[in-house]
Amino acid sequence: MQQKTVKIYRAKEDTAEILKEAVKNSALRGKKVFVKPNMSHPEYVPGVVTSPALISELVGLLRDDNSEVIVGESNGFNYPCRGAFEKTGIETAVKKAGGTVINLSEDKVVKVKFESKHSPVKELVLPKTVLDADAVVDMALMKTHEFTMYSGAIKNLFGCVPSNRRIYLHPYLSEVFYRLYTVLKPQLTVMDARVAIEGNGPTKGTPVKMNLMLTSNCALATDVIASKIMGLKTEEISYLNYIARKTNLHDDAITVQGLQVSEVARNFERPRIDLPVKAQMMIYKHEFLTKALFCSLGFVKLLQKATIAYRGRPIETS
Repeated sequence: MQQKTVKIYRAKEDTAEILKEAVKNSALRGKKVFVKPNMSHPEYVPGVVTSPALISELVGLLRDDNSEVIVGESNGFNYPCRGAFEKTGIETAVKKAGGTVINLSEDKVVKVKFESKHSPVKELVLPKTVLDADAVVDMALMKTHEFTMYSGAIKNLFGCVPSNRRIYLHPYLSEVFYRLYTVLKPQLTVMDARVAIEGNGPTKGTPVKMNLMLTSNCALATDVIASKIMGLKTEEISYLNYIARKTNLHDDAITVQGLQVSEVARNFERPRIDLPVKAQMMIYKHEFLTKALFCSLGFVKLLQKATIAYRGRPIETS
């Protein structure tokens, strides 16, 4: 079994050497590399959307040893991916570095079936481009999340599900994340934690300047260490705890290089689980309710209006 390694760096704008070392150590070689950024908002917001400049740097480095680098994302629940590529500046940054972008919601798809009598998820429909890639690179961000407590490397892979109705999978989120992690197997994870998000993230929380970057050969190990930095326990992040148990990953099996967790730790403000969050979490427990209520934007807009009236800002739908 490959040793799970996470390296923690201090970083501001000086990311070039960090990325060079990460790419070199990952030994990515092949004809096609797929890069998954975090595009959970249609416009660029530091800490919420992956930095276009960082993507450009990484794509340029990957292009040195690989013939094709593809950066992809799927449509959001209420916005098209194509527009987000343009408005965030990611498409321009990727093309400038010699890569290409793809809307995974427009890609050919493959049904990936799972032979497990006890699994609630019998198959996932995934983009052919991602499955055909020789390697997957996960560009994650460090955030709290209203519904899952924490959002990082593994949750970022959720955007590889091409349907903008992937919200229907919420009743089985832990199993879906486990399947994505084991099927896609990111060979390199780069977590940009120069600006992180605390409180009611992933897009409407409070920015926190951490001035950190994490690189790793394992998305799960990255999330375990990142959540510790944030003062969160794996046990309170249900999907992380689920995947760690399913894969038999223990904390002592992760080697932390560079800075240590104790040197950079900060207790993040946890999400406030108020009435709107509780209501949506209750809906997510039931497949029928989730599909019935989130089948159109009408209910979402009504929910957001009610939430704004209650707390002054809309609830998340990611």
